[in-house]
Amino acid sequence: MPGSTFGEMMAGSSSYWDDLRTALACVPDASKLHGTRILVTGATGVVCSSIVDILLFMNREHGANITVFVAGRSEQAAAERFDAFAAGDAGVIFVPYDATSSEGVALASDIDYIIHGASNANPTLYLDRPVETMLANILGLSTMFDLARAKSAKKVLYISSSEVYGQREGTHPYAENDFGYLDILNERAGYPSSKRAGESLCVAYGMEYGIESVIVRPGHIYGPSVRSSDNRASAEFTRKAVAGNDVVLRSKGNQLRSYCYSLDCASAILTVLLHGERANAYNISNPQSICTISDIAEVIAEAGGVEVLYDTSAEAGPNVPSLMQNSSLASDKLEALGWKPAFDLERGVGRMMSVLKEPGGPFSV
Repeated sequence: MPGSTFGEMMAGSSSYWDDLRTALACVPDASKLHGTRILVTGATGVVCSSIVDILLFMNREHGANITVFVAGRSEQAAAERFDAFAAGDAGVIFVPYDATSSEGVALASDIDYIIHGASNANPTLYLDRPVETMLANILGLSTMFDLARAKSAKKVLYISSSEVYGQREGTHPYAENDFGYLDILNERAGYPSSKRAGESLCVAYGMEYGIESVIVRPGHIYGPSVRSSDNRASAEFTRKAVAGNDVVLRSKGNQLRSYCYSLDCASAILTVLLHGERANAYNISNPQSICTISDIAEVIAEAGGVEVLYDTSAEAGPNVPSLMQNSSLASDKLEALGWKPAFDLERGVGRMMSVLKEPGGPFSV
């Protein structure tokens, strides 16, 4: 689709619509969202855009009549991402929102659910904008709780991170009550430290003001809605493979990660929104996609028909490395809510590549 926006490309992809249908089927009692009003911050990011896509799919395919408030800094970015999906749906409403500001969101109408996903999720931004990263995770969340109080929202869902667990010996997956060591003076620690503080803030607002909230801790999320500016490992591998270039791994790649396809992550978040217990945290992890960075590099390369090259001479680069050698996550608590992942690593990577290879993808420009 020459000249089309990424959103138009996604909306026109039959394979992506099939994936939306598959993902929605993994949300128990999804019909409980019909007729609700949901505000999503960070809506154009890889995780939250997938959530919005599922909600708009429900409107178009099932007449769900969900009003989706897309909160963000750029109305143009939101329009480019969602207008083609909305297809004239008057229930998609952009609201200006800056997660680093205390002004919050001005809404005239009531709201049922708030999903707070506005946060820097790119390691480079942790270092370039550490103050803004922390403010989004704490101040931005606080303004959402204030909005929930003003609008009598049923529930706030906070998207935290697997990085809250810190560093620990061993390779077994983290359960929700496992925590390791976190050096709070490390240059990169602002992100996990503020995510930890945000989780405590969820509990605090419940204690003091009675606001119901739930927390999700995603691992490493990949999918077709990844941005071209994303320089995380899986995004860089994907960019190379889509372009037909060999994937370059600048370390041995033996760090253990919980990878999850973006639509599996979105269906998990909607499951926790509906069924999660108050003031509880839930890991988001696909047990069929726990692997090393090297493993996912190989899967992406195979899907793209290219090779993996190892250049460990660049291992000690300028960026501060991840604080976690093992960030694999146990999914038992999430699956107990009735959620099951639909995309294992090979299937998820294959679906991602099939969408991104269509003209108009984020890496084709």
